[in-house]
Amino acid sequence: MRLVVQEAAFDLGAEANAFAAAVQGAGAVVTFTGLVRDNGGALDAMEIEHYPGMTERAIGAIMDEALGRWSLVDALVIHRFGVLKGGEPIMMVATAAPHRADAFAAAEYLMDYLKSRAPFWKKEIGAGGEDWVKAKEADEDALKRW
Repeated sequence: MRLVVQEAAFDLGAEANAFAAAVQGAGAVVTFTGLVRDNGGALDAMEIEHYPGMTERAIGAIMDEALGRWSLVDALVIHRFGVLKGGEPIMMVATAAPHRADAFAAAEYLMDYLKSRAPFWKKEIGAGGEDWVKAKEADEDALKRW
């Protein structure tokens, strides 16, 4: 299991390839990368804040839960903070399992819980000003299936 919270950009292809190359006994690798939505060009940047230590503990607990619920060989979460432009990668999840169903389910679980429970604060910055991103009911509803 690998968890990285970083300001620097990451190469999603290189990360996915390294993850897949390192797993032993997997029949499936699933990856997902979240990007900064540019809202039709209205977004200049998104600023993401977090509390070091607290963030890693919270995400680590989410990852531990996924590893306990599904037959995973390995998991990876990379999440960025700082000022990001539209189209830039914010986060990446990768899971490896003997079979695809567990890899897909665990990846979806991680994505849903990272979206709603990882302690990050996001501010959208555009020509019209700055706004903190509020929790969405749809994101909370997505947790109910787990």
